[in-house]
Amino acid sequence: MKNIWITGASSGIGKSLALKFAQEGWQVAASARRESLLIDLSNKNSNIHSFPLDVTDSEKSKLVFNEIINKLGDIEICVFCTGIHDPKSERILNLEKIKKIMEVNFFGSINSINAVYEYYKKRKSGHISVVSSVAGYRGLPAGGAYCASKAALTNYSESLYFDLKRFNVRVSVVHPGFIKTPMTDQNDFPMPMIKSPEFAADQMFKGLTQSNAFEIHFPKQFTFIMKILRIMPNWLYLKVVKKGMKLIDR
Repeated sequence: MKNIWITGASSGIGKSLALKFAQEGWQVAASARRESLLIDLSNKNSNIHSFPLDVTDSEKSKLVFNEIINKLGDIEICVFCTGIHDPKSERILNLEKIKKIMEVNFFGSINSINAVYEYYKKRKSGHISVVSSVAGYRGLPAGGAYCASKAALTNYSESLYFDLKRFNVRVSVVHPGFIKTPMTDQNDFPMPMIKSPEFAADQMFKGLTQSNAFEIHFPKQFTFIMKILRIMPNWLYLKVVKKGMKLIDR
C-alpha cells in the first residue's frame, strides 16, 4: 500500500488531491491548520488520516512528520500545497500582509521540505512536490507578494531538484492556472479558463504517478499563454499586461 503526505489539505486543491489519492487506494496523511475540517475530511474516507499542522512552525513540522512515519510506516510522495492570498490588501503596500504571505507560502513550504529532507536522502527514493503557481512566472498586477512567494518556490524547487537528484529523489513543481477555491473566490477580476479543484487533482495525480516530468502545469491552454508571457522581453510584457489591465478595468 502506498502513502502520501499532503499539506494544505483542508480546502481547495489540497483537499481535492487528498480525496483523489484516497479514492485511488492510497493512504493519505492530510495536514492543515484547521483541525475540524481535517476531521470532516477523514470521516468521509477511511484512507485519509488527520495530522493537524501550522506549517509556519518548523519544529512542529518535524514532529508531525515523525508522527506520520510512526503511523503509516513510509511516505512515497509529499505534496506541499499550503498558500494564502489577499488581493484586496495587495493593491497597497501592506508590509505585514506581505510578510504573512511569504511566511505561509514560501517559508511554510520550506519548513515542510526541511522536515522530510534527511528522510528522503537516507531513503534514496521518493518524491517531493511543491505547489507553486503560474503567478510565479512573472509579476502580475495586484499580486506582488503572492507572485513573489510563488516565484521563490519555483526557483527553490529547481535548486532542490539538483540537490536531491544525487540521492535518487524526485522533485517536481506544480504550476496551476486559475482554480476555483476559497482563495480565488476573493478575486474581483475575470479569471480566464478557470477550472475546478477536482480537475486540478486529476491533473496532479497523473503528473505525480504517471510521469517523471519536473513541471506539472494545467490547464495547458492557459499555462502555454503564461509561458509565452514568461519569455517575452520586459518592454513587451509590460506593454501587453498594461493593455490587458485597461480591458479589465472597463
